[in-house]
Amino acid sequence: MSETNSFSQASPLIDPFHREINYLRVSVTDRCDFRCVYCMAEDMNFLPRKELLSLEELDRLCSIFIERGVRKLRFTGGEPLVRKNITWLLKSLSRHITAGVLDELTLTTNGSQLVRFADELANCGIKRINVSLDTLDKDKFHQITRWGDLSKVLLGIDAAQKAGLKIKINTVALKGINDTEISSLMQWAHSRDMDMTLIEVMPMGDVGALRLDQYLPLSELRTTLETRYTFHDLTEKTGGPARYVQVQETGGKLGFITPMTHNFCESCNRVRLTCKGELFMCLGQNVDADLRTPLRASENNEAVNEAIDRAIALKPKGHDFIIDRHNKPSVSRHMSHTGG
Repeated sequence: MSETNSFSQASPLIDPFHREINYLRVSVTDRCDFRCVYCMAEDMNFLPRKELLSLEELDRLCSIFIERGVRKLRFTGGEPLVRKNITWLLKSLSRHITAGVLDELTLTTNGSQLVRFADELANCGIKRINVSLDTLDKDKFHQITRWGDLSKVLLGIDAAQKAGLKIKINTVALKGINDTEISSLMQWAHSRDMDMTLIEVMPMGDVGALRLDQYLPLSELRTTLETRYTFHDLTEKTGGPARYVQVQETGGKLGFITPMTHNFCESCNRVRLTCKGELFMCLGQNVDADLRTPLRASENNEAVNEAIDRAIALKPKGHDFIIDRHNKPSVSRHMSHTGG
């Protein structure tokens, strides 16, 4: 039986709330070359490499999900481009785009490795990427990332655009850190034909900082921005949780991801696969399933599909993110474990 025909006969993934799961986010590594203050502690304990799925195993698992109706794959981390030979996986999975059973293959990156990988990414069938960037001030950038070099990221963005990649800038709004430069950052992004999405701090993992000190509600930030700019709400979606507006004065798009002030769970179409084969049904819940064990137990995919079905049946209606005044994260795992 051909690959395309077998895909067309596989049962789709429908959760208990009748939401179709067609978007898989894959964290290919929990490691990163930055230590962003809202994402990681400075001294992190990463997974032993022996616990990670091989690239071949990730290919097999992603292909199973595509067979079950996933139309979009996004690779995350940690920083996905620090995973050795990651472009082999991307190139291999691009066969599903050629076959017409996958709509998009993309990734989110901190931009540090883009000078090296931009052309390869374009050759792997990737059309657009998200770049995490919270400031254009080099000293503040180092403060936020602890280890990062802004100049390398900006050169990486140049390289990615030269390679023909469409870029969206992801910016975490941080109270007292970058809140006064959101306007200038948006204008810079839009001037380079890059959309931008603002993200609220999420209480995941112990990062050694007070969440309340970092947290800036995007409802407040939007109100501030609307004193200078005219926003027109858009109905279009890119497959993720952002709500977008068109900014009349710049001509660009600005997105808002608001897990705290206005959750986006009612239309959730996503599940997350970690680099060790855990399937998380929700970023803000601890509901997960082990796919590594059935994957390695047999070359037949039946047990994996059964595990996926059991997992999807447990997908919660929504997350339980709370900014705790006692600085306790809502979930203990770091963002880099699950992927953002």
